[in-house]
Amino acid sequence: MPRKTFNKILLAAVEESLASLGESSKQAIFYHLESSFQIKKESIPASLTEFEKALERIFGLGASYLEKLIMQRLCDKLGLSLEDENPGDFAACMDSVRKRLEPAEELVG
Repeated sequence: MPRKTFNKILLAAVEESLASLGESSKQAIFYHLESSFQIKKESIPASLTEFEKALERIFGLGASYLEKLIMQRLCDKLGLSLEDENPGDFAACMDSVRKRLEPAEELVG
């Protein structure tokens, strides 16, 4: 799967997960990410570690709920099962999901 396609699916998973808090809350979070943490919505896939840290600063322990929700929605969209990844390391889990897609890309390409 091309990285651009993966990033688009990841952003959709992030948007849907944040929308579970309400549409106005989702917009406020994106605004806060950009104004306080210099993370634009479209740059989230390239800034997963910073995004994870920002969520933890905003939500404290509640960030893990959103991280798990994003991981689950991403896997659902990609037709993957969410394996027992280290639930405390969001960025590593996202990297693992991305890498699981790479071998299939090499076989096709």
